[in-house]
Amino acid sequence: MTEPADLSAAAFKLRMAALQSDAEKEKYNRYFKLGQGEYGEGDIFMGVRMGHVFDLAKQFLTMEPTEIELLLESEIHEHRAGAMSIMAKQYQHKKTTDERKQALYELYLRRHDRINSWDLVDLAAWRVIGPHLVERPREILYRLARSPSMWERRTAILATFSFIRRNQFDDTFAIATALLHDREELVQKAVGWTLREVGADNPRLLAFLADHAATMPRVMLRGALEKFDKDQRAHYMALAKR
Repeated sequence: MTEPADLSAAAFKLRMAALQSDAEKEKYNRYFKLGQGEYGEGDIFMGVRMGHVFDLAKQFLTMEPTEIELLLESEIHEHRAGAMSIMAKQYQHKKTTDERKQALYELYLRRHDRINSWDLVDLAAWRVIGPHLVERPREILYRLARSPSMWERRTAILATFSFIRRNQFDDTFAIATALLHDREELVQKAVGWTLREVGADNPRLLAFLADHAATMPRVMLRGALEKFDKDQRAHYMALAKR
């Protein structure tokens, strides 16, 4: 795939505008909760399929962090999704320098105010934040887990996917415990999915469920049990009914 000569945010937006679809815009407006008081209130969709957004991000893979930040500042959701996809792909690319990885990590955290939807968090939390902290102190995740922002709390737990893949579970369970009674369903789901990745036969997960299945939110519990067999799921869900 040929890289454009102009890798600016303005060029990215221009290329994206050519992919706009009114039908796709209508789908987003139905799918995302954009009403007053809902998590997506005020978000604006132009109507570009996410597959097209991700393909465009591949073409702009080496965009400078300053230009990525300009995309994050846009009111258009797909622009910000493109920024997150570029960050994730760039961080994971084998030719990306350590200095650039640090810049991407810092950009994600510094502009978390613009990462204000579940899909934006999911695009890069475990591809930028988690990988960056594998060999570094992880206190930032605990600060995020205490944040009043649901999106920062979601980042905190999803970033631990990188640790799970290395059989490091301490931070996952510590942050899951901190978020055990989180009021936001989108955080509860993220905790459940992350626990699921620990593995249904993992003694740490079984111990966690023995302690918390009866009191944790049901949506969180269902997510954690997705890899369990039918009888096991029924057992733990019955505990939650008590």
